[in-house]
Amino acid sequence: MPIVRNVSRAVGQLLQSSGCGCGISIVPVRCIGVSPRQVASDASFHSVSFSESDHPRVLITGGLGQLGVGLAKLLRKRFGKNNVILSDIRKPADNVFYSGPFIYADILDYKNLREIVVNNRITWFFHYSALLSAVGEANVPLARAVNITGLHNVLDIAAEHNLRLFVPSTIGAFGPTSPRDPTPDLCVQRPRTIYGVSKVHAELMGEYYHYRYGLDFRCLRYPGIISADSQPGGGTTDYAVQIFHDATKTGKFQCNLKPDTRLPMMYIDDCLKATLEVMEAPAESLSMRTYNISAMSFTPEELVQEVQKHVPELQVTYNVDEVRQAIADSWPMNFDDSNARRDWGWKHDYDLPELVTTMFSFLGSDSRIAQAN
Repeated sequence: MPIVRNVSRAVGQLLQSSGCGCGISIVPVRCIGVSPRQVASDASFHSVSFSESDHPRVLITGGLGQLGVGLAKLLRKRFGKNNVILSDIRKPADNVFYSGPFIYADILDYKNLREIVVNNRITWFFHYSALLSAVGEANVPLARAVNITGLHNVLDIAAEHNLRLFVPSTIGAFGPTSPRDPTPDLCVQRPRTIYGVSKVHAELMGEYYHYRYGLDFRCLRYPGIISADSQPGGGTTDYAVQIFHDATKTGKFQCNLKPDTRLPMMYIDDCLKATLEVMEAPAESLSMRTYNISAMSFTPEELVQEVQKHVPELQVTYNVDEVRQAIADSWPMNFDDSNARRDWGWKHDYDLPELVTTMFSFLGSDSRIAQAN
């Protein structure tokens, strides 16, 4: 195919001279969005469009974190068990492994990740691999590698194969100079954690790839997410998950934030619902690539009061972690998510009382009392 190769070479040379500095030498002819990675001129591509398949083919990276397993369950119910692949670098529990397709995927291994996308004809990509705020501060080089280098691999692969890409952002993408009550979608963002810096980087790179390469990038800034079926993973808002585990197991809870520290929060079902809704929203309805979403905002003291309605004998002490407190003090107190509610109809289901009741219905408020007896 000398003609095809000549066209590829001409397009590559044109892109090199466009001033983007991406270093593209040759690109595949059959692609809508051009990835800035080098691609062999004789590479074979076959991407499935929605007209060729009833449902998207989904890959979730970092799938064993707080949100991945729940998201996989939701998407499999909607799109079919075998259309949703969960992945991570850790060994999954038996119930996760046997619930649907699971594979090993290291986001720092570009070649392997690209093979997974090609071999499984992926069309939707959910990128959840990241080191959270407190863990990231304890290991900045690793957080930089996972949260930034890994993101670059994902962006290039998504652009190259015309995927719809979702990357979550966070309240941590804002800093002490941002408006805190409420925090709008567009304002000053100067975070002071590697986690926050990496998420601002993700938001801006995703928007850049959308305008530069036509990538269908979608992003939500999550508040603190609370769920019953996962353990705290090193985030600043994890106290709001830990309190339920401690209340049901020991009846004693030590909070590492000040009692009046107000942060936006959300129950996991609302979070997963919002994620699916923004991915299914028509492209023309989206006025921006990254949206705030919120459901409620509370302090540790307010949460304790609501929890004690279910476990009155819960004993609470405060042992403030200065690192986490400094992080929390730089974050929004309330999110303004009016754009999400206007553009694609976002609406939450869970307020604080519903959240606490639901958490205890999963964990069992009677278990701690039974242990004590």
